[in-house]
Amino acid sequence: MNDLLSRLRAIVGEAYVQDAAGTHWAQDWTGHYPYRSLAVVRPANTAEVAAVVRLANETSTPVVPVSGNTGLCGGAQAQGALLLSVDRLNQITDIRPDARIAVVGAGAILSNVHAAAAEHGLNFPVTLGARGTAMIGGLLGTNAGGSNVLRYGNTRDLVLGIEVVLPSGEVMDLMSELHKDNSGYNLKHLLIGAEGTLGVITAAVLKLVPAPRAHATAMVAVAGLDQALVLLNRLQEASDGAVHAFEYMPQIYLDEFRRQNPETRPAFDQSHAHNIMVELGAVAPRDAVPDGDGTVPLAALLEQTLAVMFRDGSVLDAVVAQSDAQRTEMWDRREAAGEVTLANDVIINNDVALPLDKVSVFLDRAGARLHALDPEGRAMVVAHLGDGNVHYMVWPSRDDAVLKSAVMEAVEDEVLALGGSFSAEHGIGVSKLPSMARRKDPVALAAMRAIKDALDPKGIMNPGKVLPAE
Repeated sequence: MNDLLSRLRAIVGEAYVQDAAGTHWAQDWTGHYPYRSLAVVRPANTAEVAAVVRLANETSTPVVPVSGNTGLCGGAQAQGALLLSVDRLNQITDIRPDARIAVVGAGAILSNVHAAAAEHGLNFPVTLGARGTAMIGGLLGTNAGGSNVLRYGNTRDLVLGIEVVLPSGEVMDLMSELHKDNSGYNLKHLLIGAEGTLGVITAAVLKLVPAPRAHATAMVAVAGLDQALVLLNRLQEASDGAVHAFEYMPQIYLDEFRRQNPETRPAFDQSHAHNIMVELGAVAPRDAVPDGDGTVPLAALLEQTLAVMFRDGSVLDAVVAQSDAQRTEMWDRREAAGEVTLANDVIINNDVALPLDKVSVFLDRAGARLHALDPEGRAMVVAHLGDGNVHYMVWPSRDDAVLKSAVMEAVEDEVLALGGSFSAEHGIGVSKLPSMARRKDPVALAAMRAIKDALDPKGIMNPGKVLPAE
């Protein structure tokens, strides 16, 4: 052990091999996955990452890559392993406005990438509540989603190239800037979403998009989720696909948000069962430049659509943001979901994906199953309704492993019966290993294990994650 640490210090420097005890590296952000790692090593560049991984491979030392440590499924749990932090690989190497790309290190913080792109009137459109600490490496490792997937897709859809250190310590250069490249297997897409089990992503070429010139944002109460989808489709048609976010917050979530944040205002003067935060973004001046009376065309379109649906009873109430402060208030309400839903001492974390028109059916069925298993349990739900991603967080009435497993299986039953997936955007980590074992196609699992064995024959890269034991 001492020899290993001495050799690591020789690679990265004395100050960058640390004991994790008592630091933010001692557990993940949720606090549900504590661990005791061998050490935290913080390389400064790709060459140092490669040297660290070569040493780990030589000594058969398990390595767990970590970025901002904001995951929710225990993917960075590093019990008895070397924790490899990419936080010093934080460079934003290049922003090229004409090509609309950014070249960044894996340790670049998402909000810093946003700020650098904004200087050129551009945006990297992945956004989520943890953007002030989440790093590009972690976003790629989990193929992160967030609130703009409806308009721009997941992280995988917004990456042109990556650089990866393989378990052997070899550096694989996939730093393509091309939008089209059919030269063999798509290794980039294989590595993105692999949660560090196939290598350490050290850098990436990101796609940028024009930053919106204007936003139109509102809280909308609807009669039901079927009416919410009507609203979504009408807005998409009227705005030529300009809906960026369509977020569902039922009243139970809004009540809990205000309980935890009593200084905030309610979303509406009265309570409604089904509430949507919708945001449109305009790039074209015709939609964003105020007319003679100061009205922004995009905001007028949103208000007109809401008015029509209010008259037919589909929309029950609406508040349209009239300032940046009001828009921020609406976003704060939604982006507090991590803190709100994880506030209970005991949770059952479900992050599922469903066809859009099946979300309402799922919520009804899952609610009935939960009530039968645990009448006093509560489902603390929020959803990226525009892309069918439901965060079905359950607060059970008691800390009972058998009950937790039964609830997880019940949720999986209903999700898969409706053509959905038990994992949408948070990854597998360790929390969903039982789900993978129960539900993933066995042929697909065998193919994944074959890939893992081929690239990592010693099994050193983030062991015990993603793939359940055979």
